Amino acid sequence: MSAAHRPAELLEVQGLSKRFALQRSLGDVVLRREARVVRAVEEVSLQVARGETLGIVGESGCGKSTLARCLVRLYEPDAGTVRFEGQDALALQGDARRAFNRRVQMVFQDPYGSLNPRLRVGEALAEALRVHRIVPDGDVGARVDALLDLVHLPRDAAGRYPHEFSGGQRQRIGIARALAVEPSVIIADEPVSALDVSVQAQIVNLFLELQERLGLALVFITHDLRLVRHVSHRLAVMYLGRIVETGPTERVFAAPRHPYTQALVAAVPAVEPGRRSRQAAVRGELPSPLSPPPGCPFHPRCPLAQDVCRRDLPALRERSGDWPVACHFA
Repeated sequence: MSAAHRPAELLEVQGLSKRFALQRSLGDVVLRREARVVRAVEEVSLQVARGETLGIVGESGCGKSTLARCLVRLYEPDAGTVRFEGQDALALQGDARRAFNRRVQMVFQDPYGSLNPRLRVGEALAEALRVHRIVPDGDVGARVDALLDLVHLPRDAAGRYPHEFSGGQRQRIGIARALAVEPSVIIADEPVSALDVSVQAQIVNLFLELQERLGLALVFITHDLRLVRHVSHRLAVMYLGRIVETGPTERVFAAPRHPYTQALVAAVPAVEPGRRSRQAAVRGELPSPLSPPPGCPFHPRCPLAQDVCRRDLPALRERSGDWPVACHFA
């Protein structure tokens, strides 16, 4: 999906940042040190069009889940803007805020932790329908049945509790609950990482089926590059709270430009027998977001790093007419 042919943006984020201040220790108080700050998300900008899937990928601890929670306003960002259908989503209050919460839904990594264990599945779905007044009370039962059909669960699942289902079935329930309020955007935060490999493909294919059927925009967050290549139109690579490369998924996989993306792609296991990659994803450890390196945050692990990398933060911008990359030597 080229930039020239992409539809208008449904969700647009500019310069989004989120930091968390840690509680000061006794030593901090005695020595009058300021509270330490975790820089979880730093100046992230992205766009998602109607019917499009944006994949967000990166190592654990890079800020993907924090970004997801900022997009649905579970966390309030410290800086930046989130615009939904042209409106400033961070300024919405009252009924407008509830309408935004209905239109932008989240599917969590742990399907069991996101479901109320004391509510039967049908009750959980009916609660969402009634709170948001999606259908008249007399039609709630029929809509619950339709939602279970949509995610390929038997209708008798409505009378059972979450603990009676497998992990994959519980994730289907979580997806059904998100769909109950008729969203335009679903933020899926590592939705299959807690599932068996055999079940992961079923859930991923369900997302693709629902997207095509309902015209959903999807933000698919994962650390698994094979999955993100399968589901996404465009890809955003995160490192230490920042997006370092973003572009059309197949083009980025074919010719990654940032050294971090190159390392991730090189480490993806090959499908062909006898061609397994033995390369580690990236050398070294992810720096602490409490004290990110100066200059380019990737320079301590980068084989191409030079003095300018240790000194100057590279901007995320298009280079030589290609997609945006944050690297001095892309």
